[in-house]
Amino acid sequence: MAFALPQDIQNRPVAVIGAGTLGRRIALMFATRGGLVRIYDRSPESSEAARAYVEEHVSEIAAGLDGGEPGRVAVTDDLAEALLDAWLVVEAVPEHLELKKEIFGELDRAARPDTILASNSSSYATGEFIDRVAHPERVLNMHFYMPPQQNAVDLMSDGHTDPGIVDLLRRELPRFGIFPFVAHEESTGFIFNRVWAAIKREALAVVAEGVSTPQDVDEMWKINTGLGAGPFRMMDQVGLDVVLDIENHYAQERPHLPSGPRELLKTYVDAGHLGVKSGQGFYTYDAPR
Repeated sequence: MAFALPQDIQNRPVAVIGAGTLGRRIALMFATRGGLVRIYDRSPESSEAARAYVEEHVSEIAAGLDGGEPGRVAVTDDLAEALLDAWLVVEAVPEHLELKKEIFGELDRAARPDTILASNSSSYATGEFIDRVAHPERVLNMHFYMPPQQNAVDLMSDGHTDPGIVDLLRRELPRFGIFPFVAHEESTGFIFNRVWAAIKREALAVVAEGVSTPQDVDEMWKINTGLGAGPFRMMDQVGLDVVLDIENHYAQERPHLPSGPRELLKTYVDAGHLGVKSGQGFYTYDAPR
């Protein structure tokens, strides 16, 4: 079925579903051209933290863009309010398949017919959770990494996505400082994440086997690559519960993967050591965020 592309998108909001670590960062990027971004989350604490994050950083990020201008952010626990007149919705909830099926069914019923429905899922293809969606031609993966520092995104069809959506996003996203790359075939982990998953998994294995420590692996990584953070520091930023969910999904698809990395992650998650957001992960942080 053909999809009528959204019009007048410069004057319509973007909605972000989920106010967590990535949801608030995605909202920040779309608040850099003077428009409105709405963040939907059922947790008042998460919503207010997301609002504060965007308001703290939006002027700085907008100043680095050609034509950038700080926009507005609104938070709500009312899904209909979040979706009102949105040209784009980005789902950024935890990596649980049933949850994503439920949410995309709700989005498809409640959003305007010309609203693009995108998932930030880091390990699930949208084709896996559209069985409650009546209009799969407007759904696709738009997977972010860690904006505003890492601004590449993967675009991937759900198998039915109208090609015009991909073309529109390839034109529009760079205006927000977001750089899209298209996965031309369905791929668990998309493009960069497949490479990153192998690095992350082997780093965890080195520690799980007692060969080294997270801190030493990170220091060697920084020295040899010239990068500012190693794999363990980056996993702390993402959230170790999120990393474990992703690894569990990979393992379901590829049973031959070693269990040691997942077992190591589970010890941290079970202890409540989730990384930056809890104040403790592979490293200790001043305060939970």
